[in-house]
Amino acid sequence: MKQLVSWALWGLLALATAQTGAGLYQQNCAFCHGDKGQGRPGAFPPLAGHAPDFLQIPTGRAQLINTLLYGMQGEITAKGQKYNGVMPAFAQLPDEQLAGVLNYILNAWSNDKALPSEFKPITAGEIAAARSTRLTPQQVGAARAKLNLP
Repeated sequence: MKQLVSWALWGLLALATAQTGAGLYQQNCAFCHGDKGQGRPGAFPPLAGHAPDFLQIPTGRAQLINTLLYGMQGEITAKGQKYNGVMPAFAQLPDEQLAGVLNYILNAWSNDKALPSEFKPITAGEIAAARSTRLTPQQVGAARAKLNLP
């Protein structure tokens, strides 16, 4: 009985951890973007040292949300390197979880030091509002390719 309770508690802890932005990142994003957001050269761009760049431009916040919701396909440039991987959509996750992942990415790996002083965390309400847009991964990729990011 003691072992059963111990396994049940471990399962609840694992579930709770998976529901955090960090846990969801590890489950869904780390394989491609790396445990520390370093990316995979030529395939998947870094998030460390790059994600806050989106918040320096007017459409950047929406681009981050749309990329997570709808996925992305097409060639982009990030930090001077070209990437042409495919990112899957994560619209199956609840709005709160998507906001948690984005806020984790924006604050992890010293990204928080590059956030604009007026930064406010991304909210579940913003994610919910973006769901009505209905974009394809190609449209998200084309919009990303047009952004003037470093």
